Amino acid sequence: MDAVAEVKSRITIEDVVGEYVQLKRAGRNFKGLSPWTNERTPSFIVSPEKQIWHDFSSGRGGDMFSFVMEMEGLDFRGTLEHLARKAGVDLEKFNGGQSRGRSRQKARAIEALELSARFYQKQLTVNKSALNYLIKDRKFKRETLLAWQLGYAPNTGFALTDFLTKHGFTTDETKLAGVSTERSRRQGDMFRGRIMIPLHDGRGSVIGFTARLLAENKDAPKYINTPQTPVYDKSGHVYGLHLAKEAIRKTGYVVVVEGNMDVIASHQAGVKNVVASAGTAMTERHLRELKRFTGDVRLCFDADQAGITATERAIPLAQKVGVNLSIVSVKDAKDPDELIQKNPKDWQKAIEEAKYAPDWLIEHYKYALDLSSAQGKRAFTDALLATIRQLTDSVEQEHYLKAVAEAADTSLEAVRSKLAAGGAAMTSLPRKKPAVSATQMDKDEVEHKRLQDHFLAMTLMQPKIRPLLKNMKPEYFSGDPQKTLLEFLQKNPDFKGEGSKDLIEVLAAKPAAIKQLQGASDYVKIIGLQFEELYQDLSLADLREQAARLKHRLIERYVNTQKTQLAEQMHDTTDEVQLQKLIKKANQLNNLIKVVED
Repeated sequence: MDAVAEVKSRITIEDVVGEYVQLKRAGRNFKGLSPWTNERTPSFIVSPEKQIWHDFSSGRGGDMFSFVMEMEGLDFRGTLEHLARKAGVDLEKFNGGQSRGRSRQKARAIEALELSARFYQKQLTVNKSALNYLIKDRKFKRETLLAWQLGYAPNTGFALTDFLTKHGFTTDETKLAGVSTERSRRQGDMFRGRIMIPLHDGRGSVIGFTARLLAENKDAPKYINTPQTPVYDKSGHVYGLHLAKEAIRKTGYVVVVEGNMDVIASHQAGVKNVVASAGTAMTERHLRELKRFTGDVRLCFDADQAGITATERAIPLAQKVGVNLSIVSVKDAKDPDELIQKNPKDWQKAIEEAKYAPDWLIEHYKYALDLSSAQGKRAFTDALLATIRQLTDSVEQEHYLKAVAEAADTSLEAVRSKLAAGGAAMTSLPRKKPAVSATQMDKDEVEHKRLQDHFLAMTLMQPKIRPLLKNMKPEYFSGDPQKTLLEFLQKNPDFKGEGSKDLIEVLAAKPAAIKQLQGASDYVKIIGLQFEELYQDLSLADLREQAARLKHRLIERYVNTQKTQLAEQMHDTTDEVQLQKLIKKANQLNNLIKVVED
């Protein structure tokens, strides 16, 4: 038995899901409200028999691993470790010798860091100056200090090291965890005389610290971080994500600020979908981590040169990762924390008024430079074209070239010429701008998936309506599991699928069927559950009517998509022979719809 199977044998899917969704028994299954949509009628189903879940409102589904990955934003390995701890499974038994050693090192490092956090918390309670700074100066409530595990590192030099040694940690282990270093010919504390801010991973485990200097000292940096360790990597860590992810899911966007203190102040003020990068060093890994929860990322960096530079660097990264990047401007305050102290509502308003990043850059440079002078125009175009050159969408690139030309009161041709002279030329520009927004495309894809799933659920579970599969082609379907199941049913029209309760047993008894459905077994279980919930009590006549309607909508959608592509090709071609071929294809598509209607 492998590690995944061992975990699944020890815990049930309803127990795992039940920690996030309130479930109620509904026959053989459990039901609850979708964690991704604001529905009032439960459409989230968990099947203990099949060990799967499905959310009808969003079209998502899978096993306990896919659910935790969705909810926690973890990769598969992180999810396995999370569920293994919950199930009491020792993953080291399933790893090779070298891998077991690394896992043991990481586990000991986290144990040392967790214990260090508790030590620092205890020290904070007996240090008046540190406590006064956080409560009186920063205006943090005591429950906030507890929620974020804020603490204080004594200025003695060896307090933490001695404490960890007494609890069985070696000097090598404390150094590997990043909490000790060589001092005066012996291992001493890495942090001294500082406010300690624990850094957590997505599951809430302490993986490092940010330490803020308490007493003013011009010779010492205000903030220092844990060095890179086996469990902490500055380039990929997002501060506060463990406490922000639920709010990010609910609001649909995330706000990224510079400072850890800004995050804590925002959460205390009730705006909890806020996290921080490591200063202004926004990386591709940060954005990919955030994309697990939302595609709407809003930056709130300081309006100094470092913040501007970080914003310019983040734009192409956001394009590459596929997130929508906008900028939050803080007015009449130096940072979010100061604005929150004045009025928390102003902070929320600033977030809601975030501007798309390239638009924000144009506005910033318009006010920062004198566009009435030739020198100002040159500096303006230099600054903006460096960013525009890195935009991957040619339509968007064209839009901002026009905006820059208009703002600089110069011709589009001059701006284009400067862009080309400065480096990579623009990609060829399409003649028409896409009319469908990214949000609408997402909705269309969800609707398309629903059509496919419901149609295939009916034909899988009711063999008598499989004649409707005639003339259905894999290209009408968007995903590999859907295409695999379609081809399987067309090759095996007599396959018995009635009664979803017996479906797994039927498949298990037919090794050939399992082989043909390789890669689609979970999908088959999910749509079997769909059928059980939605269609099991319908008459054969009603099923056939609904399935026929779904077939028509699937083909109609395919035809419309193809015709749109053909129309664009016709618009672009000047070759008469090619034009006639495209017209012929369009007529064939029209005939396809007529055949379905007949």
